[in-house]
Amino acid sequence: MSSALLVMDVQRAIVDLVDADADADSGYLPRVRRAIDGARAANMPVIYVVIALRPGFPEVGTRNRALAAIAQAGLFVEGAPGTEIHPEVAPRPGDVVVTKRRASAFSGSDLDVVLRARGIDRLVLTGIATSAVVLSTLCQANDLDFGLTVLSDACLDPDPEVHRVLIERLFPQWADVVTVEDWLKTTAPQ
Repeated sequence: MSSALLVMDVQRAIVDLVDADADADSGYLPRVRRAIDGARAANMPVIYVVIALRPGFPEVGTRNRALAAIAQAGLFVEGAPGTEIHPEVAPRPGDVVVTKRRASAFSGSDLDVVLRARGIDRLVLTGIATSAVVLSTLCQANDLDFGLTVLSDACLDPDPEVHRVLIERLFPQWADVVTVEDWLKTTAPQ
């Protein structure tokens, strides 16, 4: 099996929306950085996924409540300040950055093409928010028959209780759910 680490929606504006002060206190970004460094040490591709919508939001329908709210607020327009990947976990030159137009990393992106071209059949998921990109990507990746691991403490949600329920109750039905440190023990070279 060939694996890839997905770093999803860890963009400056999203980190700020989730609550940058709580994030800094929680050590979230350093844990994601540890996962990235561990993946690189194991020669595992790190693929970044960002949400970016076109100016004027032509891809946003009125029935999609979440995206309609984003469009109304004028958030996540391609190239706008805040849409960039957070500098603490920024990609290196040559890293793949996939742009998506919906909650799932697969929807409106070429992620599946990138993964299939590299022979990747197992995904390790990290990202913000647990109840949005992580949940949506996990469901779709499961349907596409990818092997799945979720790094529980490298996912973050504005609602800690929703995060807990997803990590403890729902995600284990489809994926291995482990902490960054436990994953590194089995993945990174010792």
